[in-house]
Amino acid sequence: MKRKFLYLLSFLFLAWIANSCEALSGCKKCQDVTYEDGVVVFATPETEYCGEELIKKESIPDAPVGNQIIKVECR
Repeated sequence: MKRKFLYLLSFLFLAWIANSCEALSGCKKCQDVTYEDGVVVFATPETEYCGEELIKKESIPDAPVGNQIIKVECR
């Protein structure tokens, strides 16, 4: 019984590790930042993106709105 429990626990742990975003290469935290005359006016909270979602987020071009510019910044 103990052996089955350990196998199950090991399997669940490995499944969790395999699906973890940190286990994937290329994860970054991104936020949308609004600049006005080079000064930050507003910034959204950081959100972690991995894989295809990260590629889509980083490919968003800067968006000028009046005298403000909205940029996606990832670190």
